[in-house]
Amino acid sequence: MEVIRRTSAPDRASAWKTFVNSGEIAAGAVSPPIADSWRKCARTGVDPADGKGRVVLEHADLRRRVDENRVIVSLAKPFMQNLYQFFRTSGFIIVLTDAAGYILESFGDTESLQNARTINFLPGADWQDVSVGTNAIGTALATGAPIQVSGHEHFCLRHHCWTCSAAPIIGQGGKILAVLDVSGPAQACNSHTLAMVVAAAEAISMQLAIREKNRELAMANRRLTSIFNTMSEGVILIDRHGVVNEVNAVVGRITDRPSDEVVGRPIEKLLGGFAPFTRRMLADKQPYADIELMLPGKNGASHCLVSGEPVTDGQGQISGGVIVVRPIKQVRTLVNRFSGYYTTFRFSDIIGASPQLLEAVRVARLAAAGAANVLLQGESGTGKELFAQAIHHHSPRSDGPFIVVNCGAIPRELIGSELFGYEEGAFTGAARGGRPGKFELAGGGTVFLDEIGDMPLEQQAVLLRVLQEKKLVRVGGSRVIPADVRVICATNKDLAHEVVKGTFRQDLYYRLNVIAITIPPLRDRGDDILLLFDDFLARLGRERGRYLAAEPGVLEALLRYRWPGNVRELHNAVERAVNLAESDTVRLWHLPPEICGDGAPPARQSAGPAETLRPQSLREQARRQTARRERQELAALLGESGGNISLLAKRLGVARSTIYRRLRHLGLDN
Repeated sequence: MEVIRRTSAPDRASAWKTFVNSGEIAAGAVSPPIADSWRKCARTGVDPADGKGRVVLEHADLRRRVDENRVIVSLAKPFMQNLYQFFRTSGFIIVLTDAAGYILESFGDTESLQNARTINFLPGADWQDVSVGTNAIGTALATGAPIQVSGHEHFCLRHHCWTCSAAPIIGQGGKILAVLDVSGPAQACNSHTLAMVVAAAEAISMQLAIREKNRELAMANRRLTSIFNTMSEGVILIDRHGVVNEVNAVVGRITDRPSDEVVGRPIEKLLGGFAPFTRRMLADKQPYADIELMLPGKNGASHCLVSGEPVTDGQGQISGGVIVVRPIKQVRTLVNRFSGYYTTFRFSDIIGASPQLLEAVRVARLAAAGAANVLLQGESGTGKELFAQAIHHHSPRSDGPFIVVNCGAIPRELIGSELFGYEEGAFTGAARGGRPGKFELAGGGTVFLDEIGDMPLEQQAVLLRVLQEKKLVRVGGSRVIPADVRVICATNKDLAHEVVKGTFRQDLYYRLNVIAITIPPLRDRGDDILLLFDDFLARLGRERGRYLAAEPGVLEALLRYRWPGNVRELHNAVERAVNLAESDTVRLWHLPPEICGDGAPPARQSAGPAETLRPQSLREQARRQTARRERQELAALLGESGGNISLLAKRLGVARSTIYRRLRHLGLDN
C-alpha cells in the first residue's frame, strides 16, 4: 500500500497563514495531497478558524450505518483494541470510519475521548475534509493512500494541536470500504504511528478478503451439496484407499442401507465383486463408464450402470474418486420417453354405446387399477391395442414405458433375444456389449404382447418362467435381471382351442388368462357404427379444414355391411370417402365398392315410393344426428372466433361463402 508521507517544511505554520490570507502555497511548503486538500477546503467554504464537525448523525442513523458495516466493525475491533494498548494514557484515540467518512467506532481513555468531543470527533460525525477541513481521514478517503497529517498541516485552526495517521481498508476490486485512524496530541507525532496504522489496516483488509473467500467457498460447497443430494443418480465419494467417504440419498434407496452402514467401509462392501474396476481406477487413473452391475442390497440386487472418475490433487496424485450409479430402470425410462414408448389412447377415446362394448370397458377399467395379467380377445381390427394403452394409462404404472411386441411379426429364432435380450457373443452378429430385451426396456411399465397365439412353443416356456419368477436371463448370459413389468396380451385366436391342439401351453394360458376381456366385433355393436363414422368423419374433416356431412344412403350402407375388418376397416372407409369428396357431402359412391354395392350415382339410387319405413327412419335419425353434431361444432368454433366469419374462414382455410352456406344449411344463419 502506497504511503503519503509528510513534507518536512521548515515552517508549516507560516505556510498555513500565507494560504489562509492570500490563497498561495509556497513550493515544497506542504505535500501535494495537503496542498490539494487546502485548496478544496477553500473552494467549498470551510472556515479555517473552525474545525468542529458540522454533521453528526442521529442515533438511529448511526446504528443503521454500523449495521451496514457490521462485518468490517467486527473484524476491526480486535485490531483497534490492540492499537489502543500501545497508546493507552498517551492522549491518542483509535477511530474507524465508513467509506463516506462517518465515524463508526472509537477507542480511547476517558479524557482523550472527552477532548475529542469538543470538536465533534465522535461516532456519527462526518470527518471528510470538505466537512471539517484537511485531516488524515478525509485525505486518505480522497487519495486512497495512507497519510499522516500533523499540526499546521490541518486546514482548521482548532486541529493544529492534533496529529492523525490514517489508512484506508481496501476490499475487492480496490474499493475503499473504511478508514482506520489514530489521532492524538501534535507534540507526540511519530512516523512509526502511521506504520502501525498501515499494518493494522492491511491486516483488516486481508481478513476481509479471507472472509469473502470463505463465504464463496461455503456457497460453492452448499451448491455442490445441493447438487449432490438432488441428483437422480447415486453418487459415492471414496478416498485414495478406496474407503467410502460419503454417499447421497439415492445410493441409500438403491441399496436399502443407511449411510452410516456404508461410510467408512471399503468400496468392496458396497459394490461387491465389481470393486476391481474401481481399484484399477485408483491405481492407474483410468476412468470407467456405464458398466452393468447387480448392486447388492438388503432386499435383493439392483440392476445398475456404474461409472467411475478419479480425483487428483494439485500435484496430479490420486486423492480419491467419484462413482456414479444409475439404476437401469431409470435410464431406460428416460430412453423410452424419447423413443415413443408411451401411450396416446385413454378410455375416453373408446367410442361406442353398445352393451357388449360398455361391459368390456367396465372390466378394463377395473383391471387397470390392479397388477394382474390381462388377456384381450377379439377379431383383428376391433381395437385391442387401444384397450391395452387405456389400461396402461389408467394403471399405477402409467409413468413407465408401454412397449408393444408383435409376436407374429418376429422370426421364431429371434423372438427370444427380442423379448429377453442377449449378451455379447451370444450368436453370430450379436451387437458388441449385448442388448437389453423388451422386458428390460419396459421395467416399471407394461409389455403388450400382441398376437400372443403365434409365439413359438419353446419361447412360451421361457415367458412362463419370467412371469412366474419376475426375473430373466439374457440369451447367452448368466446374470439374473429383475423383470418388473406388467403383461397385457392380445390375440384373435381362441387360445383354449389352441391349447387343445397342442400349439399353446396350458400353464401359460392360465398364467395369462387372469383377466380376460372380449372386445366385440363391429357388426355386433349396432348403432356404434354410426357413432364411430361420425367421429372419424369429424376428425378427418377437421384435419383438412372441412365440415362434411353424409347423405342418408351412406348411413344405410354402413349399417348393412358386415365389417370383417372391424373398426380399422371403417376408419379406412371414412378416410377414403373424405379424400374423394369434392363438396361438403359424402356420397354413397365415395365408399369402397364392397360397402356401397354397385357404386351407382344417386340419380339411379334415389329413394322411391316403395322405400321401406325402416330405412327412412334410419336416414332421418342419421340426418338429425349429423346435423346436430355439425351445429354444435360450428357454433363452438364461431364462439371461439367471436362470431367473426372472416376469421373463422381463414382459420379453417376455406372461403367465407362455404361458412355462410353451412350456416344456412344448419339453420344458424341468424
